[in-house]
Amino acid sequence: MKNLIILLIAILTFSSCKDFKKGSKDGYEDAKKEVETEKKQGVKLYALNGGNVKVNMLELFSQDTTYTGQTKTFADAFYIIKHPNGRLLWDAGLAEGLVGQEPFTTPDGAFTVSRKDSVVSQLAELKLSPKDFDYIAVSHTHFDHTGSASKFADSKWLVQETEYNFITSEEQKRGENYPAIAPLTNVQKLNGDYDVFGDGTVIIKSMPGHTPGHQVLFLKLENAGNILLTGDLYHFQENRDSRGVPSFNFDVDMTLNSIDIFEAFAKENNADVYIQHSQDDFNRLPRYPKYLD
Repeated sequence: MKNLIILLIAILTFSSCKDFKKGSKDGYEDAKKEVETEKKQGVKLYALNGGNVKVNMLELFSQDTTYTGQTKTFADAFYIIKHPNGRLLWDAGLAEGLVGQEPFTTPDGAFTVSRKDSVVSQLAELKLSPKDFDYIAVSHTHFDHTGSASKFADSKWLVQETEYNFITSEEQKRGENYPAIAPLTNVQKLNGDYDVFGDGTVIIKSMPGHTPGHQVLFLKLENAGNILLTGDLYHFQENRDSRGVPSFNFDVDMTLNSIDIFEAFAKENNADVYIQHSQDDFNRLPRYPKYLD
């Protein structure tokens, strides 16, 4: 409809010219070029800060004692994917209730979390609001990836059916991960990989193991090339190098199988891998309102 309106305005504008035949033709061509330019803009990736996670017990991210006594600070990014045909929010950071509060340490002492800014205020810098998003997808339903999810209740939630069944089970409903996604009732359940916009540029890929329906995101960008956002398949570079599996993963064998598939796919597509909790990888991305395209 927007493209049609552009064409009509161009035709009406030039119809008032003295040389109607030439004017309408030029107007049509100008409008056509504008539409083509809009289509050629391609996919854009914006990275936003969803908080920070200080891991006080890094040994949790191994099946053995590899990291005993070590700590590490994780980034907790979330992402906007702008496609010519719509917007997708990928992951949602930490809980919004942390904004304006002192850092909070979990009762078991494992994590200290903080968040400086809300999703609404960050989107406002891009002249957006949650209502401007067609889709929301989280890599998985752990609390550090779903913090702002409730703000996107009008968006369609793209979720693996196995993850949906897991997080909506009676046991999970009594836990800390369910409340953030409870308002997401516009659900599209996936069973495997899913091409979000139907043109191969934004693909959700099923990579279970960390949780039953964990998924990663593949992007084809015109200038930056192919990109893979890892979700929590990995948490930091050493994890990837050693094929390390956190002690709290849902299924170790399933995770290792997903790692094999992920690495083969990354190599085949010459994809630049961004580990979402890696501060180094977060720093490689432009700061919003700048973007990768």
